Amino acid sequence: MKLKQLEGLLGGLTQFPAPKVELEQYPTGPHIASRMLYTAENSFDDITGKVVADFGCGCGTLAVASALLDAEHVIGIDIDPQSLELAQENSADLELDIDLVWSDIKNLNLKGFLVDTVVMNPPFGTRKKGADMEFLSMGLKVASQAVYSLHKTSTREHIKKAALRDFGAVSAEVLCELRYDLPQSYKFHKRREVDIAVDLWRFVPKTRCSR
Repeated sequence: MKLKQLEGLLGGLTQFPAPKVELEQYPTGPHIASRMLYTAENSFDDITGKVVADFGCGCGTLAVASALLDAEHVIGIDIDPQSLELAQENSADLELDIDLVWSDIKNLNLKGFLVDTVVMNPPFGTRKKGADMEFLSMGLKVASQAVYSLHKTSTREHIKKAALRDFGAVSAEVLCELRYDLPQSYKFHKRREVDIAVDLWRFVPKTRCSR
């Protein structure tokens, strides 16, 4: 599938009608999502034929993108049941088969699944300090091949240090810097849209080296 086609299909997905501020629910736009998954597959062969888990899947954008790129099996995980309903609708509209799991990331138990690749757009940790670190820590425990994640560019050094020193990553690489157009989703947002610099990271967990 070509990048433009992938972006077009993701652009048709239903997004959060009423985002929950406490969960930092910001939609992953089709521009960023398509490039994230397209890079994971075309540069590293980490999607097609692989078991992919989307952490904090929300309305399912990254899970849907993984399925469209022919992942062998896709699992979407979220703590919010309403988000999972949206993800179910979006996957059904495109006739995709995605397993959806209702769970908090820090208590996640994926018994029976050997996950190759984790993809995620985690909370930035602005409402709940350390939320982004919980996602990254669990991602590196679950994935056997790679973790792809979006984090604020301003936290680059902190993310790298935590991944390599605290979470046992073998490598932590910024693949590119992207511009995240954050729409005015909540009442406390003063501007209609905010442009935030985010890094697309690829982390390799320790388990890969022992295979």
